[in-house]
Amino acid sequence: MANEILEKAREFCEQEYEDSMLYAYIASKEKDENRRKILEAIAKDEEGHYKFWKKLYGKDCKTESINSKMLFFLFLRKLFGITFTLKYLENKEKKAIESYKKMLSELKGEDAQVLMKIIQDEEIHEKTEIQSLDEKVVRYMSFIILGLADAIVEINGVHAGFLGVTESTIVTGIAGMVVGVSAAISMASAAYLQAKHEAGKSPRTSALMTGLAYISAVSVLALPYFLIRKMLTAFLVSISIAILMIASFTYYGSTLQEKDFKREFIESTLLMLGTAFVTYFFGDLLGTAFGIRGIL
Repeated sequence: MANEILEKAREFCEQEYEDSMLYAYIASKEKDENRRKILEAIAKDEEGHYKFWKKLYGKDCKTESINSKMLFFLFLRKLFGITFTLKYLENKEKKAIESYKKMLSELKGEDAQVLMKIIQDEEIHEKTEIQSLDEKVVRYMSFIILGLADAIVEINGVHAGFLGVTESTIVTGIAGMVVGVSAAISMASAAYLQAKHEAGKSPRTSALMTGLAYISAVSVLALPYFLIRKMLTAFLVSISIAILMIASFTYYGSTLQEKDFKREFIESTLLMLGTAFVTYFFGDLLGTAFGIRGIL
């Protein structure tokens, strides 16, 4: 067998070994019986894939880094949920599927048939088995992201507007909190009404998720104005936090929904910065027109 094919077989063998161990480990920590069965089924498939590549390679290919990777994926599971963790893992396997398809032409007979079955297994994992996981946070993710995104854009707009009116960081922070609480109630109410028309979603949970996400974002973004006395510095710190928050929830959402992270992140960031730019000049205009600029 050509050296190039052997090298690829070794690479795929290592990857499938790690995947089988990771799925089995995550399954062993899963309390929900239905999810555990799904994970155990995927782990069994991945073990079969590993044995195929091991046979093709001609020797074992177990990796030493698997223990640290197990801990990493357990951390992801605890922090972000089972669906995100598996989507994150499957993103790596999508690249492997493309490589497997290219290698089909290099194999013949039974080996080619087995590889075709492996490709089908990997696609089923993504399209059916992982999609069938019923996780509460995923069902309500749209409400959480809505609350975070709206809060970041709106409250930074409020802060930017007051940057054009006053030099008081305390006044700006309080204004952001007052507007934020009012907007959170409004957003939660809208989420409640929206969820009443969506099957499988609790209006109360939807409202709670949206409201809590909104209030959390508002509190974090207002905090610099209560800790820092220089207006511009507080504003820049708050904007920086907002960008980090956008990056976090955009990456989470794009991973779950299989969207382009870079595009989603740039669009959200530009919307937030554009809103801040417009409201700053509007606040400056009002402050000058009413003669209150610098008084507060």
